Amino acid sequence: MQTRFRLTPVMAALLPLFLLPLAQADSLPAGTLSVESDTLSGQMDVELKASGQVKATRDDQTVEADWLEYFVQRQQLRAGERVRLTQADGQIEAEQLDYLLGERSGSASNASFSFGRDGKTLRGNAGKLEFQGKDNYRLRSARANTCDPNDDSWYLKASTIDLDYGRNVGVARNARVEFQGVPILYTPWIDFPLDGGRKSGLLFPTISTGSDGLQVSLPYYWNIAPNYDATITPRYIEQRGMMLGLEGRYLLPDAQGQLYTEQLPNDKKSEQSRFLWKGEHVQQLAPALSAGANGAYVSDDDYFDDFGDRVSSAANVNLKREAWLSYRPEWGSVTLKAQRYQTLQDENGTVEEPYARLPQLSVNARQQFAGFSSNLESELTRFSHSSKQEGTRLVAYPSLSYAIERPWGFLRPKVGVHFTRYELANSDSSQTVRSDERTLPIVSLDSGLYFERDSTLFGRDMNQTLEPRLFYVKIPKVDQSSLPNFDTSENDFNFAQLFTENRFSGHDRINAANQVTAALTSRYLDKENGLERLRIAIGQRFYLSRDDISLDGSSSERSEAGSDLLVTVGGDLSHSLRLDGSYQYNQALSKTERYNAQLRYNPAPGKTVSVRYRYGRDELIGSGSERDTLRQIDVAGQWPIAPRWYAVARQNYSLRDKKALEQLAGVEYNDGCWSMRVVGQRYVTDLDKTKNAVFLQLELKDFSSVGSNPLNALRLAIPGYSPINETTGN
Repeated sequence: MQTRFRLTPVMAALLPLFLLPLAQADSLPAGTLSVESDTLSGQMDVELKASGQVKATRDDQTVEADWLEYFVQRQQLRAGERVRLTQADGQIEAEQLDYLLGERSGSASNASFSFGRDGKTLRGNAGKLEFQGKDNYRLRSARANTCDPNDDSWYLKASTIDLDYGRNVGVARNARVEFQGVPILYTPWIDFPLDGGRKSGLLFPTISTGSDGLQVSLPYYWNIAPNYDATITPRYIEQRGMMLGLEGRYLLPDAQGQLYTEQLPNDKKSEQSRFLWKGEHVQQLAPALSAGANGAYVSDDDYFDDFGDRVSSAANVNLKREAWLSYRPEWGSVTLKAQRYQTLQDENGTVEEPYARLPQLSVNARQQFAGFSSNLESELTRFSHSSKQEGTRLVAYPSLSYAIERPWGFLRPKVGVHFTRYELANSDSSQTVRSDERTLPIVSLDSGLYFERDSTLFGRDMNQTLEPRLFYVKIPKVDQSSLPNFDTSENDFNFAQLFTENRFSGHDRINAANQVTAALTSRYLDKENGLERLRIAIGQRFYLSRDDISLDGSSSERSEAGSDLLVTVGGDLSHSLRLDGSYQYNQALSKTERYNAQLRYNPAPGKTVSVRYRYGRDELIGSGSERDTLRQIDVAGQWPIAPRWYAVARQNYSLRDKKALEQLAGVEYNDGCWSMRVVGQRYVTDLDKTKNAVFLQLELKDFSSVGSNPLNALRLAIPGYSPINETTGN
């Protein structure tokens, strides 16, 4: 039969407390030590000895051991043979324990430990574990990882590891990371956050290979202050040389921003200095008043082709630089902006440099009263260009609309006047040489009905809707060939564009219109969960007048009575199967203009396959002005091929050119405590240029990763892609 004993630091004065019945164990005063064992002996105000299934509890700490000694005055506890210490942040098992309860200091020999905070657990063992105060430990001859118990697939091995859970910082000295027993990284000193937070120190290196050979980056993260940090990244590129990257970020009560630069003083391939500057700043000057600036600048046209990835190479054609001041009261907004661009293209490119806005003042307002809504869109802009007509443009577009919204449908009439005035200058001076203006009344009426009935689809109960919609626009024809084109282009023709007043972007061109758009949409909505299982829509614009305006501003006559016919289809056909597609048919030529269809099968995270086909009869090819037939097929997927193994792949192929635009293939492995990815990618950067990249990444659970990260490339290439360490396994 076990005996329970309770000891406090002042034993003689509190002797009756030791004899409390067991039923009162949960209501002991703070600092009281409760002991259970097979045998107890000793002097109650000096020393206690216990042996045989010993269990001692004090506040949030419990010690279980074969034997225990407790020295009352010093509050010193010794325990041995097999000791287990359980406390709020984890558990320690050791051969022997020497511990001062009050100071929470002492040591444990041949200890194994498990500490957990914020969902992250650090486990391991140490020849000696030293307690250095509350939530503070030093591990000697230690190794640790974040894996499940008995999983030593990788670990951090060090002569000492200091764990300070008060500051959430770990420091390892003479440390190396071993994977499957093989050292893969050594450092004389490394510190790391214990809660996943920010901490100054070296980050794991990035190693990759590709068109420029071996590339190695070794970032250093500097946590300057809670609201300031910086990352300094030396990057070795085998065929080009040494590049240095620097990113600084800041967050203030009324401002935030960042600055980023890459510098390669002497590129061995191009024999020139290469660099990138990029930054942004946003300042809150008052509750409704803010200012900001952002921009990017590179050394040459080929910078992103040489040093960027597929996305940055395609996206960074016109690098914008701007500064702005914005006032946003309840009634609208007032914005003053200055903006210009750096245009990147190869020697055969025909990309036109956009106009600079130096400056632009925009005023927008909206007021509602008695069901009416009054709106004002206006701007005053000075357009500047190195080789084109310059000038100033004033735009004012006031409008008044009224909305009738009912469960069965809606009616939204609108009337407005679009006024534009130009002050045009000589190409070599700011002197005004002529003025021009345009005034156009615009009337529109948008209306729709909503019908619903019970139905079935694929054996499931559905709500089927029928949604007819009519949209009418009236704009008189005014010849605009004398007006410059500062910022206007023709919008892509799609289903959403059917319901807009103007098919042009910008303000320099406004189409003539006496037209009505008719559309019909039907949806199948799952009664059980509300998902849109299927949506089919058909729409066309009908011209009541043949008057038209071309992009060059000249008057023209439409040869057809209506626009191309548009059909869209989409929806979650089942839990796993998704369909999306569109079709455009030219009735005047009796030809298909374009269509695309995508079918995606995604039954679970880590399992996705998609097939997409695109066709365009008369499309722009590349960055030039050449037009030709576009035919592309895109197949992508992620799928388990064996326990813990996944394959990833993408093939984007041009049937017209009979060549691949992008190829990607690789494998991923998820062991639970670590995951690995090996991915190769090849993609077109220009009409006659390609780029290769090879990604190799080892990711250690809740710790860090080694190698080059392919996740961004995989997410963009494979619709529905899921990181394998976020899946439940297949």
